[in-house]
Amino acid sequence: MKHDLDFLRLKSSGGRYSPRGPLEAQNVPLRVVLPSAYKLKPVTPKMKLSTTLAVLTAAAAEAHYTFPSIANTPDWQYVRQTSNYQSNGPVTNVNSPDIRCYQLRPGSGAPGTYTVAAGSTLAYNAKASISHPGPMAVYIAKVPAGQTAATWDGSGKVWSKIYQDRPNLGGSMTWPSNGARSINVPIPRCLQNGDYLLRAEHIALHSAGSAGGAQFYISCAQITVTGGSGTYSPRNQVSFPGAYSATDPGIMINIYYPVPTSYTPPGPAVETC
Repeated sequence: MKHDLDFLRLKSSGGRYSPRGPLEAQNVPLRVVLPSAYKLKPVTPKMKLSTTLAVLTAAAAEAHYTFPSIANTPDWQYVRQTSNYQSNGPVTNVNSPDIRCYQLRPGSGAPGTYTVAAGSTLAYNAKASISHPGPMAVYIAKVPAGQTAATWDGSGKVWSKIYQDRPNLGGSMTWPSNGARSINVPIPRCLQNGDYLLRAEHIALHSAGSAGGAQFYISCAQITVTGGSGTYSPRNQVSFPGAYSATDPGIMINIYYPVPTSYTPPGPAVETC
C-alpha cells in the first residue's frame, strides 16, 4: 500500500524536504499527511467528563486514611489489620459488622497486645493523616473472663466512649482532628486491670448530606491496662453495630450550607471516672 510518508526524504544540505526523493529540493517545509484512519478524534465533553472523574476518583483515594498503629509501634502490630489497609476506603453502612473493627480477617487478632498504664495518654496514629472534616471518637471495651484481647470479637453492649472531639463553630465548621497524624487518647485511671479493645473512629462528613454519605474510618487496638483503680463503671454502653442510625443528626448532616450552629456527635456521652 502506498503511503504519503514513503515519499518523504531529507535533503542533507538544506534541511528541507522533497516529496520526490533525490530531485532538487523545492523548499517545501515538512508536512506529514496521515491517512484518514490515523486522524485524531476531537475531544468531546463526554471525554472531558470521564477524565475529570478519573482525576477526582484518584484524588479521593489519596485523601482516605487508616488507623494502623498506637504509640511508637509498627503498623498492624498491636492494631487488628483492617479491610482497607491497602485501599484506605471507608465503611459507609452503620449496620454492617465492619462498623465494629473493620477487620480484614474477623476472628484473627493482631500479633501483639500493648501494655499501657491507667491514667496515661496513648497515641492512636493515622496514616497518612486525617484529611476529611468530621468528629474523632475513641471507645473501649473490657475483654471478658476466659478470653484475651487477641481472641475476643468485641460483640455485645460492651463499648463505652472515652474520647470525643467537637467542632469549632462560626463562619464554618472546623475540626481539631483535621490534618492530624495522631490522636492522644487519655486512658481512664479508674479502669480495671486487664485486657481491652480500644476502638478508634473518625467520621468524615464532607459528603454526609444524605443517608449513607458519611464515611467511617475505624480500627481496633489490643491493649492490657495496668495500675488502674478498678472503679470504672460506665453508664452508657453500646454495641457495634447498633450504636448508630444512618440518620442520626451527627451522621447525616450538611456541614457546608447553611453552616450549622450546633453539632451533636453520635453515640453515648464520654465516660469519666
